[in-house]
Amino acid sequence: MTRGCFITLEGGEGAGKTTLARGLARHLAGHGHAVLRTREPGGAPGAEALRALLLTPGLDWDPVAEAMLMFASRREHWIKTIHPALEAGAWVICDRFFDSTLAYQCAGRGLDQGIWRALRDLSLPGIAPDATLILDVDPGLGMARAMRRSGPDRFEQLDGTFHRRVRDAFLEIARREPGRCVVLDAARAEQDILSDALLALRRTLGAPP
Repeated sequence: MTRGCFITLEGGEGAGKTTLARGLARHLAGHGHAVLRTREPGGAPGAEALRALLLTPGLDWDPVAEAMLMFASRREHWIKTIHPALEAGAWVICDRFFDSTLAYQCAGRGLDQGIWRALRDLSLPGIAPDATLILDVDPGLGMARAMRRSGPDRFEQLDGTFHRRVRDAFLEIARREPGRCVVLDAARAEQDILSDALLALRRTLGAPP
């Protein structure tokens, strides 16, 4: 059986990752692919329990402890959900993966990148997405969108300076890894973003999704 493709969606708050994930899943399923949509933190029973802790407003995690919990959740997610789906031939669309920890905990919260690399290498040795779509939006617009959809979680409560650092970090990740990452202008209409995402995946994966 052919292994599936692992696609991650990244970006700041209110960038539209969930909307794009739905659109990609519909397109892929319509073309006969098995598709799994999932998210981080979360995506497996233990990981969802950690998500509740990580996003609860009012908790002030130490950055190293926070990153350790993120990667513990991610390891569970990979072992219990993502890897089995890929081995079964499914296309996995994941809302956030390890790039988010680099952006939020390192750039946003000041975690040393060496700790991020050590945790990544320990929990996900040799593992990386096949393609990453980074939805880029001005933090002011993104936060306005996020506030309309629900009450703010712990990260959404942080100030504009934090979210600008996160945005800059995602753009830097894309500059460093152009073979894996594609930046999409997320201020546009949903259909335009989906069309560009599909084109980007065709180019990055070398095959039509």
